[in-house]
Amino acid sequence: MHTDKQYLQSFGRRIQELRKKLGISQEELAFRAGFHRTYVGMIERGERNISLCNLLRLADGLGIDIKDLFK
Repeated sequence: MHTDKQYLQSFGRRIQELRKKLGISQEELAFRAGFHRTYVGMIERGERNISLCNLLRLADGLGIDIKDLFK
């Protein structure tokens, strides 16, 4: 059984993978999604449990459908 922290870290790795695939920095993703750069870093490190609205903004910032945030 996974802990909440493990799910958040796994999700963060997925976001980092998608961002790097686009060849953009955390700062660029933050700009595109309307977040602060440190917030993106916290997501990628699994330190934030983000809301549905922010998931939508994150997907938009990455130019993907929200379902593609999840494997």
